Amino acid sequence: MSIARRPPNSKRTPRKRTRTRTKVKKKDPLYVDGKRPRPMYVDYKDVDLLTKLVNRHGRIVGRRKNGCGAVSQHAITSAVKRARFMALIPYVGE
Repeated sequence: MSIARRPPNSKRTPRKRTRTRTKVKKKDPLYVDGKRPRPMYVDYKDVDLLTKLVNRHGRIVGRRKNGCGAVSQHAITSAVKRARFMALIPYVGE
């Protein structure tokens, strides 16, 4: 087996460094005036908010995508499930 090697006199072009992007923390969509409501509660009758947190297929959007914390994501999940049961939003999207 022969390994293709560079001739010793060839000049290497330096690689450009890729800039690392700093992650911008998303704001939790459930916060009211910058504070988390305590106890965390999402109104299941607020269909406009719930449709923003559900994708077009009817699935609940994950925590990483919508920028929620774990506590507020749990509240969203229970509210969406209640709203589905009460037939305010569909189980399946388009």
